[in-house]
Amino acid sequence: MPFELSLRYSTPLTPIGDLDEVLREFLRLVGYLPDGEEGRGAEGPVASSLAYRLVRECLLRDANRAWYVEEMTALLNTSKPTVYRHINKLKALDLLEEVGGAADGKGRKGYRLRYGNLARAWDFTEANAQNALKRYRETVNHLQALVEQKASELPPPKAAARARGAAR
Repeated sequence: MPFELSLRYSTPLTPIGDLDEVLREFLRLVGYLPDGEEGRGAEGPVASSLAYRLVRECLLRDANRAWYVEEMTALLNTSKPTVYRHINKLKALDLLEEVGGAADGKGRKGYRLRYGNLARAWDFTEANAQNALKRYRETVNHLQALVEQKASELPPPKAAARARGAAR
């Protein structure tokens, strides 16, 4: 699964004391929740959205617990494909880990925040972002070297213009 994170310049949300407001804005900033939805208050559409509720009512409510898709489906009153769509978004942020599977005897996979802790899970996301930026830097440096190499192979602009004029 590809790593996907939205990077936006933002001031820290530390002055805000409301857990739900900070969580909603954070999830928007990283690209998990869509921009443009109204309702910063607790009764707004974001607070009642399935994407938000999956994080707030399941994963953060008991972060050490493995949540099975069937449980989330029942708690959130939605379908399995919808739950999986949101799980995949959180996995793309590298915040979730799979637990269970063949080891649980039932073959079911559960999902939880990495290490059962949002701050520790974010360490993985941050490391992936740093690696992605490092690779971009290598590509930019390579691109600059190619531009400089190509420029050194071309004749100076005036000589090129004279050469074109002589060819006519």
